[in-house]
Amino acid sequence: MRPDDIPMIRNLDLFRSMAENRFDILAQAAYLQTFPPRVDLITEGDRSDFLHIVVEGAVDLFAGWNGRETSMATVRPVSTFILAATIRDAPYLMSARTLEKSRIILIPSEDVRTAFDADNDFARAVVRELAQCYRSMVKAQKSLKLRSSLERLANYLLRHQQRTGGNATFDLPHEKRRLASFLGMTPENLSRAFRSLQAYGVVVDGMQITIGDADDLRKLAKPSPLIDDPTS
Repeated sequence: MRPDDIPMIRNLDLFRSMAENRFDILAQAAYLQTFPPRVDLITEGDRSDFLHIVVEGAVDLFAGWNGRETSMATVRPVSTFILAATIRDAPYLMSARTLEKSRIILIPSEDVRTAFDADNDFARAVVRELAQCYRSMVKAQKSLKLRSSLERLANYLLRHQQRTGGNATFDLPHEKRRLASFLGMTPENLSRAFRSLQAYGVVVDGMQITIGDADDLRKLAKPSPLIDDPTS
């Protein structure tokens, strides 16, 4: 790992409070790799060998069963993923692949577990991060079980509009088939939902979305901080 990468990792909430000597051990064991798009990084069911940190690019977390596949989450810089499997020395519950050219730092899981047992500040940081992951999972389940597909899409568009600066026109971050999977829909249902949103001022031009009347769309979406606020 390049020396220039170390401060960026050190400043992550997960590592910020751990003892200097423990962090140095993790940094010395870590290494950085650059992956092209569409490369599988981990496979569901395998044991956790490394904690992964995305420093550039984007990673899709997905799962499969009985010939079906669904997208679970997108990881963007600077973020870790598969922390729970690393700490528990358990099989991955999801697979991961790069969505675009990505730089990933890998820290051996065994070293992470050793630091967890030896460094109380690091252990507390791990608990905080896992708690945030749990809350995100609960919010995703609430959205999936309590909202219609049209309401899920409307809230997704409002959240993404906010993430991209609030402009009326913005681009979807990934292909519509993957968006459908992420929202628990079929591609056909997603197309119908986009057509239904035209009545609320949403214009679709390929991957470009224009929200002509955000207030009207919010009346349909009814966003809630207990589902849609990623910071709480």
